[in-house]
Amino acid sequence: MIRLVGILIGLGFTFVVLLAFVTGAYTWATEDVAETPEHAFHEAAHSPDGGFAFDGPFGTWNVSQLQRGYQVYKEVCAACHSLNYVAFRNLAQLGYSEEQVKAEAATWQVPGINPDTGETTMRAAEPTDYFPSPFANDVAAAAANGGKIPPDLSLITKARHDGSNYVYSLISGYEPVPAELTEEFPEFEVPVGGYYNPYFESLVIGMAPPISVDGQVTYADGTEATIQQMSADVAAFLTWTAEPTLIKRKQTGWPVLGFLLFATILAWFAKKQIWSDAKPKRRKD
Repeated sequence: MIRLVGILIGLGFTFVVLLAFVTGAYTWATEDVAETPEHAFHEAAHSPDGGFAFDGPFGTWNVSQLQRGYQVYKEVCAACHSLNYVAFRNLAQLGYSEEQVKAEAATWQVPGINPDTGETTMRAAEPTDYFPSPFANDVAAAAANGGKIPPDLSLITKARHDGSNYVYSLISGYEPVPAELTEEFPEFEVPVGGYYNPYFESLVIGMAPPISVDGQVTYADGTEATIQQMSADVAAFLTWTAEPTLIKRKQTGWPVLGFLLFATILAWFAKKQIWSDAKPKRRKD
């Protein structure tokens, strides 16, 4: 009797779960979803022409591009965004010599202590220092940016889906509100202080276009600084800040896969050798 009751209870739970699944699936398949501007006009991130050098299993860093990206960050992005998890000494990975790293660090000011008075002061940065925040604190950051705190960019390409392409598309994607959008959704409007960007989730972003004209940065290597070029370069640089070991990880992965393949083949031959003389035992009736 107890076993029968248990079976009936189990069947009851199974029926309820199955009913909920079928009902949910039917609702999802037949329910009309109201189309929104974000749904209709939001665009997926895309790569720059030619893609990034670090894309794919055999990707490599384009050191020249990373250096240009650092220049864009320093001259454009650093006014609002920090790189809290990157130290000046890390720039050596971009091909800068020890002396160049020291000289570059010295062009930045970081908080320090006056040894004579003990008061807080500003001093030239050293290679062991981390990139400073452009604001004294979050309150100052919010006050200078319409109540929004600009995000730290150290890990931004890891914190966003398809991060490298997202950063490139977002920076280079500012444009006027398309006429089709206002025709289809008359209620849509960009508030004062906002900007239309089809790569931002809500289509409206509070950050003004950081790169707005060609030639905004004069590259040290003579590369033509178009909006697309500068956007791609800084996206590549921020990919490096988020995962500086990306290429080393890819390069390490291939020997590991080769070893695993070799070990698998070796194990298969060993199994064949050990069990080659083994015969299945017949059952005695």
